[in-house]
Amino acid sequence: MKDLLTTPATEAAVIDIGSNSVRLVLYRLDGRAIWTVFNEKVLAGLGRDLPATGRLSKDGVETALTALRRFAAVLEGVRPAYSFVAATAAVREATDGPDFCDRVAAETGLKVRVLSGEEEAKYAALGVMAGDPGARGVAADMGGSSLELIRIGEGGQRPGVTLPLGPFSLADPKGFDAGRLKTRIGQVLKPASDRFSADVLHAVGGGWRALAQVHMARTDYPLRIVHQYAMPAAEARDLARLMAQQSKASLERLPGVSKKRAETLPYSALVLEGLIERLNLKTIQFSAWGLREGLLFEALDAAGPLEDPLLAGAMALGVRQGVSPHLPEALHAWLGQVIAALPPAFGPTRDEVLARAACRLADLGARLHPDHRVELVVDQVLRAPVAGQTHPERAFLAAVLNARYAGPPSTPQPEAVDRLLDDTARARARALGLAMRLGCDLSGRSPQLLANAAVRVQGDTLKLTASDGYADVLLGEQTRRRAKALAEAMGLKLDI
Repeated sequence: MKDLLTTPATEAAVIDIGSNSVRLVLYRLDGRAIWTVFNEKVLAGLGRDLPATGRLSKDGVETALTALRRFAAVLEGVRPAYSFVAATAAVREATDGPDFCDRVAAETGLKVRVLSGEEEAKYAALGVMAGDPGARGVAADMGGSSLELIRIGEGGQRPGVTLPLGPFSLADPKGFDAGRLKTRIGQVLKPASDRFSADVLHAVGGGWRALAQVHMARTDYPLRIVHQYAMPAAEARDLARLMAQQSKASLERLPGVSKKRAETLPYSALVLEGLIERLNLKTIQFSAWGLREGLLFEALDAAGPLEDPLLAGAMALGVRQGVSPHLPEALHAWLGQVIAALPPAFGPTRDEVLARAACRLADLGARLHPDHRVELVVDQVLRAPVAGQTHPERAFLAAVLNARYAGPPSTPQPEAVDRLLDDTARARARALGLAMRLGCDLSGRSPQLLANAAVRVQGDTLKLTASDGYADVLLGEQTRRRAKALAEAMGLKLDI
């Protein structure tokens, strides 16, 4: 934790040369926390002509090289600690792929690593698991020319498979025919059906992210965050069927769908429908993390053990806002009996992780204007680009911080909190926030002073005590008010 205060953030960069897009992403690394600070893509369409000619698109090559010259200049200016340049299916399969890589090296100085299909699947899976360590099921990464499938979360990682199911591979000279394409997709998926059957599909790729954004808009969803957004497979299948029936003009009018994305979205929808039917899926969960983050996390993993992304992100967010690096663990330990007495919400393991994350955010509002602190903190926690948390868990942490800063039970974001949390989770969040408020205010956010008080749950009573000589210092009128609010939230009597 001290490293976040004494070590400057480092930069990492990934250039992803895909079949449809060429993208540069710059990341800032705060210890093990990962922040995207720059993200630029160009839809070059390198693989557009591949099925017909076996070669990269001539226009796509020129567009890609223009983008790569710019990206090389950005890297020269930033000089990141880690840099990765990777190409996927189109460059791998094109007869002129090696010539393209040579030209990239000559014109930009960038050395391109061409990933095999198995490597592409591996890094997509690693990226999904880096952004969601609890992920189980099958990761599916759909690019412009190929679809990678790989099982995740089952011990040792087994090899994945790459299939010719990208929009460019599916393009038909006779024109788009949904029925004919569904039959073709089913035939390609049939040999993989038993091997990759699963309850949960972790969907990676721009086409599927666009589908998630359309679904959010249609359901008036309160959080427009794609990462770890989930929907029942039946709803995803209905949406996919609807998208496959729309005209290009209709698709272009949808939120989150660009003109170029509208060309490929029907193909993405049909492939998702095929996966749902062939793999017997129950849930589709979208991941904003994939191959690029997989490349990055492999390098970080080699440098040392990776911390849970939620805990790492919460710590980095808190420290950069002024939280003492010693306060979170001291506060969590001090509240041990209170936390154990709260009603369970997400299961023992997740409840513990979320309590630790909340304590790492305990002083997030320290540098914010007091008149707007509650609203700003709740919004930041709810929407911060911190991975490793489901949308209900985001709402839970936001509700905790709302109570920590004396916000009303309704919270400033009721449309999200009420929709994503049940009554038990809201009760746990409020009590945890009030407990954090008690500990922080009692001690002045000092771990040393906190150690001279104790809070316990004994039967139906919340008992607050102080060490010899510290009662007058720590158990004043404000402390009594904070303790009373916590006891009432927990349905306990108070003994100070």
